[in-house]
Amino acid sequence: MNTKLTLNLDKGVIDQAKSYAKDNRVSLSKLIENYLDSLTKRSEKKSKISPLVESLTGVIPSENYDDRKDYKDYLSEKYL
Repeated sequence: MNTKLTLNLDKGVIDQAKSYAKDNRVSLSKLIENYLDSLTKRSEKKSKISPLVESLTGVIPSENYDDRKDYKDYLSEKYL
Protein backbone atom coordinates (compact mmCIF):
# COMPACT_ATOMS: atom_id res chain seq x y z
CA MET A 1 0.00 0.00 0.00
CA ASN A 2 1.49 3.33 -1.05
CA THR A 3 1.01 6.47 1.02
CA LYS A 4 1.87 10.01 0.02
CA LEU A 5 4.53 11.75 2.12
CA THR A 6 5.51 15.41 2.14
CA LEU A 7 9.09 16.32 3.05
CA ASN A 8 10.81 19.66 3.50
CA LEU A 9 14.37 19.37 2.19
CA ASP A 10 17.10 21.69 1.00
CA LYS A 11 16.69 22.45 -2.73
CA GLY A 12 20.31 21.53 -3.44
CA VAL A 13 19.85 18.13 -1.82
CA ILE A 14 16.70 17.53 -3.84
CA ASP A 15 18.44 18.47 -7.09
CA GLN A 16 21.36 16.16 -6.35
CA ALA A 17 19.02 13.32 -5.39
CA LYS A 18 17.00 13.78 -8.59
CA SER A 19 20.18 13.70 -10.64
CA TYR A 20 21.36 10.57 -8.86
CA ALA A 21 18.00 8.89 -9.34
CA LYS A 22 17.98 9.75 -13.03
CA ASP A 23 21.53 8.44 -13.53
CA ASN A 24 20.53 5.18 -11.85
CA ARG A 25 17.20 4.91 -13.69
CA VAL A 26 15.09 4.88 -10.55
CA SER A 27 12.40 7.25 -9.34
CA LEU A 28 13.19 9.57 -6.47
CA SER A 29 10.34 8.01 -4.49
CA LYS A 30 11.76 4.51 -4.98
CA LEU A 31 15.25 5.73 -4.09
CA ILE A 32 14.03 7.16 -0.79
CA GLU A 33 11.87 4.11 -0.10
CA ASN A 34 14.84 1.78 -0.62
CA TYR A 35 17.04 3.92 1.60
CA LEU A 36 14.53 3.99 4.46
CA ASP A 37 13.95 0.25 4.07
CA SER A 38 17.69 -0.44 4.30
CA LEU A 39 17.96 1.68 7.45
CA THR A 40 15.24 -0.23 9.24
CA LYS A 41 16.52 -3.64 8.16
CA ARG A 42 20.06 -2.80 9.28
CA SER A 43 18.86 -1.86 12.76
CA GLU A 44 16.89 -5.13 12.99
CA LYS A 45 19.99 -7.12 12.08
CA LYS A 46 22.08 -5.40 14.74
CA SER A 47 19.77 -6.46 17.52
CA LYS A 48 19.72 -10.17 16.64
CA ILE A 49 22.48 -12.35 18.04
CA SER A 50 22.92 -15.85 16.71
CA PRO A 51 22.57 -18.75 19.14
CA LEU A 52 26.23 -19.70 18.55
CA VAL A 53 27.49 -16.25 19.53
CA GLU A 54 25.15 -16.19 22.51
CA SER A 55 26.53 -19.54 23.70
CA LEU A 56 30.13 -18.27 23.43
CA THR A 57 29.53 -15.07 25.38
CA GLY A 58 31.74 -14.98 28.46
CA VAL A 59 33.84 -18.03 27.54
CA ILE A 60 37.10 -16.05 27.47
CA PRO A 61 37.85 -13.77 30.41
CA SER A 62 38.21 -10.19 29.23
CA GLU A 63 40.55 -8.70 31.87
CA ASN A 64 44.19 -9.71 32.33
CA TYR A 65 43.85 -12.62 29.92
CA ASP A 66 47.20 -13.79 28.55
CA ASP A 67 46.46 -15.82 25.45
CA ARG A 68 50.16 -16.49 24.77
CA LYS A 69 50.61 -18.07 28.19
CA ASP A 70 47.55 -20.27 27.65
CA TYR A 71 48.84 -21.32 24.25
CA LYS A 72 52.29 -22.15 25.68
CA ASP A 73 50.65 -24.15 28.47
CA TYR A 74 48.55 -26.01 25.90
CA LEU A 75 51.62 -26.88 23.82
CA SER A 76 53.56 -27.98 26.92
CA GLU A 77 50.76 -30.35 27.94
CA LYS A 78 50.35 -31.65 24.41
CA TYR A 79 54.00 -32.48 23.78
CA LEU A 80 55.14 -33.58 27.26
